[in-house]
Amino acid sequence: MLTIGEFSKRGKISPRMLRHYDAIGLLHPVYTADNGYRYYDPAQLSILKQIETLKGYGFPLKEIGTLLPLSEEEMGMRLHARRLDAYGELNELRKKLRQMEADIAEMEGTGILMEKYHVIVMNAPAQKVFCLRRVINVSETHSLFAELLKEMEGQGLTRTGTTQQMYLGEQFSYDAMDVEAQVEVLEDGPGVKTLPAGMFAAVTHVGPYETLQSAYEAVQKWFDAQNEYEICGPSIERYIKDENMVKSPEELETGILFPVRKTGKAD
Repeated sequence: MLTIGEFSKRGKISPRMLRHYDAIGLLHPVYTADNGYRYYDPAQLSILKQIETLKGYGFPLKEIGTLLPLSEEEMGMRLHARRLDAYGELNELRKKLRQMEADIAEMEGTGILMEKYHVIVMNAPAQKVFCLRRVINVSETHSLFAELLKEMEGQGLTRTGTTQQMYLGEQFSYDAMDVEAQVEVLEDGPGVKTLPAGMFAAVTHVGPYETLQSAYEAVQKWFDAQNEYEICGPSIERYIKDENMVKSPEELETGILFPVRKTGKAD
């Protein structure tokens, strides 16, 4: 048997928390001496690991006790339901983050925002892309690109460049985005089209996707400050360095591109 100190070290949890688990009936020691010393069986480490895993998934302690005896099938169903709840919580958190970003941008002012982002006008070559168009919630973006790449491989297409997302709706909505996921490919085939070469107002955002709104605000302020160019098509998010290429969200690189044409109103 292991003392509570030995068990806590192996389980990487404090003795105080083990006493709490004992008090609420979640994990009892196998033996408690007359002097109050608690002793655990090494086999209980696997139970402790399961408790900590479920706690990490967001299950409350009072519910974990009812989950431990479940079969794998029943546990899978509960995990699936918790995953859906977590997506909803993430979506709400993203809304709060976007509001905070908007408040920060307003407090910092236009000058600081434009110092961080350098908007350029660039000519981009034509692209051959395989596409999937969907109306999705912002939290479903990862699933859409997973579906895109799976179908690309299923059709035997060869990826030649970045993935990107084109926003096609007349009005943007985080809850119902009309988007087209795209990936550059070599071959022609069903779902493949060529995007024409064009001129774009573009900026690069470095950092998590949740902070992309700052880059969009910088581009909007750039448009407001000039009259030489106007938007003439749907915007594109180009994932220059995506999650498969970096070690942390801080290293992500995303290009924001707006197709433009000259207005003939330049000073």
